[in-house]
Amino acid sequence: MTDAFVTGVGMTQFESEGPESALELAEQAAWRALSDAAVEPADVTSVHVGNMAAEAFEGRTGIENALCGALGVEGAIVDRIENTSASGASAVLRAVHALEAGASSCALVVGAETMTSAETDEATELISQLVHDREYAQGVTLPSFAGLAADRYLRTYDVDRTALARVAVKNHRNAAANPYAQFQEPITLEEARASPPVADPLRLYDCCPTSDGAAAVVLETAGDGVRIAGITGATGTHAVAERSSPLEIESVERAGRGALDAAGVARDDVEVACVHDAFTILELLELEELGFYDRGEAWQATVDGSTAVDGRLPVNPGRGLKARGHPLGATGVAQVVELTWQLRGDAPEERRVDDPRTGLALNVAGFGNNAVCTVLQRS
Repeated sequence: MTDAFVTGVGMTQFESEGPESALELAEQAAWRALSDAAVEPADVTSVHVGNMAAEAFEGRTGIENALCGALGVEGAIVDRIENTSASGASAVLRAVHALEAGASSCALVVGAETMTSAETDEATELISQLVHDREYAQGVTLPSFAGLAADRYLRTYDVDRTALARVAVKNHRNAAANPYAQFQEPITLEEARASPPVADPLRLYDCCPTSDGAAAVVLETAGDGVRIAGITGATGTHAVAERSSPLEIESVERAGRGALDAAGVARDDVEVACVHDAFTILELLELEELGFYDRGEAWQATVDGSTAVDGRLPVNPGRGLKARGHPLGATGVAQVVELTWQLRGDAPEERRVDDPRTGLALNVAGFGNNAVCTVLQRS
């Protein structure tokens, strides 16, 4: 159990090529979180910035120090955390550790990325390097891993690919009620199934977009309301080809178990979840690795509506990476923002879960090389 209370949250709209830099977006999100927490910059004792590749996307470094300068934060501990696509959640983890160690009493966590600042081929090449060196040398990419896993899942459990399309439809429907989402229009099952192929059997609507955006949270040792009850990171087998099965993601199972144990809660206590659906197949695999469903059963839960906003376990009510967008360094922080809104009852009615007390967030690096799981509770 931690003593980290979420006293303020804020984010920018996620978009597909905005005029702002990562620093400008980070500043906007930070001010919104500070205002929500009624905290002045002078009260901040540590700043933790989740960002994967400002050097590659924008040709800049030192974003964490520039942010402190823009906000007027002085005398605080500051660092930048890079953990590929889990950089945001890793920044939250770092902040919690700072609070627990007594090194900070008021931590500002900001995740930001402007992926569209780079040319499409440059961004694609950078993300391709997240895989193991040997797999990268063979030309294997994250979408191809996802396609192989999706194909194995569908064949192993005798599932029609329509089940994947239903994940996309659900998350786009949730995004329609979210002004911060990159995509705010619902899609039909037919549109999802007919979208252009990317990595068979995955199609365009099975994959998250390239995004710009930022999200921020203020964590304090004193407070009430929403608390980070448990947070844990874990690695898994880096090379996907060396895993016992492409359908198993060890890091997710380990991080999920660790966070739940640290929080002292059971899986059945979780009433809303935000998981890393960079590809629709990942939402299904992660729900099974986290133990919410047995292997091969998460797809049926989606078809039955169990993961819808009004279902037994609402999953990605804030639209997920799939429709909200996936600015790499911001995603993990955005998940905490969404869960805080849900637990406080601040989410719009159209995507508001009915009075949840416990939420879980899962942010994944690469294709499960690393994962960070966070459990939040409302007091």
